[in-house]
Amino acid sequence: MNTDNFALSAKIVSPSYVRQGLQARRGHEQLVRILLDQGKCPEEGWSESTTELFLNELAVMDSNNFLGNCGVGEREGRVASNLVARRHYRLIHGIGRSGDIAAVQPKAAGSSLLNKLTNSVMLDVLKFTGVRSVSSCFVVPMATGMSLTLCFLTLRHQRPRARYILWPRIDQKSCFKSMVTAGFEPVVIENVLEGDELRTDLETVEKKIEELGAENILCVHSTTSCFAPRVPDRLEELAVMCAKHKIPHIVNNAYGVQSSKCMHLIQQGARVGRIDAFVQSLDKNFMVPVGGAVIAGFDEGFIKEISKMYPGRASASPSLDVLITLLTLGARGYKKLLSERKELYGHLAQELKTLAERHGERLLHTPHNPISLAMSLGTLQAHCETAVPQLGSMLFTRQVSGARAVPLDMEQVVSGHTFRGFMSHSDSYPCPYLNAASAIGITKEDVELTIRRLDKCLKTIKKESNAEKNEIMKNVALLQFIVRIVMGQSFSPL
Repeated sequence: MNTDNFALSAKIVSPSYVRQGLQARRGHEQLVRILLDQGKCPEEGWSESTTELFLNELAVMDSNNFLGNCGVGEREGRVASNLVARRHYRLIHGIGRSGDIAAVQPKAAGSSLLNKLTNSVMLDVLKFTGVRSVSSCFVVPMATGMSLTLCFLTLRHQRPRARYILWPRIDQKSCFKSMVTAGFEPVVIENVLEGDELRTDLETVEKKIEELGAENILCVHSTTSCFAPRVPDRLEELAVMCAKHKIPHIVNNAYGVQSSKCMHLIQQGARVGRIDAFVQSLDKNFMVPVGGAVIAGFDEGFIKEISKMYPGRASASPSLDVLITLLTLGARGYKKLLSERKELYGHLAQELKTLAERHGERLLHTPHNPISLAMSLGTLQAHCETAVPQLGSMLFTRQVSGARAVPLDMEQVVSGHTFRGFMSHSDSYPCPYLNAASAIGITKEDVELTIRRLDKCLKTIKKESNAEKNEIMKNVALLQFIVRIVMGQSFSPL
């Protein structure tokens, strides 16, 4: 409905009523105008009606939705199922062109505008969450692991002689496989134990640079968000080291956007040293379906080179999902979620600490990890060797998802490399433990239900273990009794 159509409507319906409708329409259009003008996340979230109106306006700009369009190409935005078409708001052409994921499509002005706006809004979000000097970013329809691979493949053209990637150990398979898939040899830097925390071994990183030669190292691949008792890498020191030796630095910031501490580390690392790109997951940070990531950095030219490395067009689904989410939440709504997460981190820590002490365990002291917590399970394992994996299984079957029961001495082969003590980020962490995280979207009810169910599981395992031990003792006594009879020895009644 444009102004002319509203004028014609006034001939059919009372002009005063039409004027009200026109004013309401202009209210929606004003929000869209501000978005197009500023390219930032709106301070207040949009209503669903505004968001849907905007998406429908974008869709009619794509050729597959033109009235009277006839296509004779191999890709014309044809969709067999109306349900699928509605699921994607009829934005069918995807993003990018065959040579560049950031390129504009002549047949899809609406989808191209969606792509550009999503990247612009995401850049604004990265800035107000803590990385204020970030200069460029783009949403890519791949999860974190493959997005890291894309970064490494881009660096290959800049450093053709390089074959190694220095990687402070984190026991997450996709991180390791991202380097192997790109054709490089990961050099695993074991963490050092400081108190309960596992931290970056800077001395070993420096030695490996000298041993292998800076020109043979593609990059340092560091990590922010991780499972306790590992904590974020010493990004500032690594960034200074990379700048000193002229080695690129790629940061895996998987679910770090939700943490002001992780984002501050990236900002400081870029300020004092070198960070070429940092990669974060869409689903873990923005509560959208799995399948997208954001690649960001401080050199617009380098980030553009990464986007050009992506072969072919790409799905617009991750971009569409995250744009809808951010428009609906607004900056204020997203910041509120971040604040609630941080507050519940303290609540979860206190509840875990109380529970741990009640069962003869302790909450591991990991102050440098702002998202994940760990509770020792040494006393539990003393009751029964299989108690730790049993606890993990019991929690899962009782609908406690995300908790990780980490035993000792577990081995795992990943792409030909054997990790001892896998899941614990260390060859020999001192004790088994249970992980729990306060991630974005967590509620107080989540915390309280988890604590109650964990308490019941611990009591059940100990009860079953004690019953089993009592049964074994009875069987041993009975066996001794039988042996004495057979041997004709005197005995005392049981």
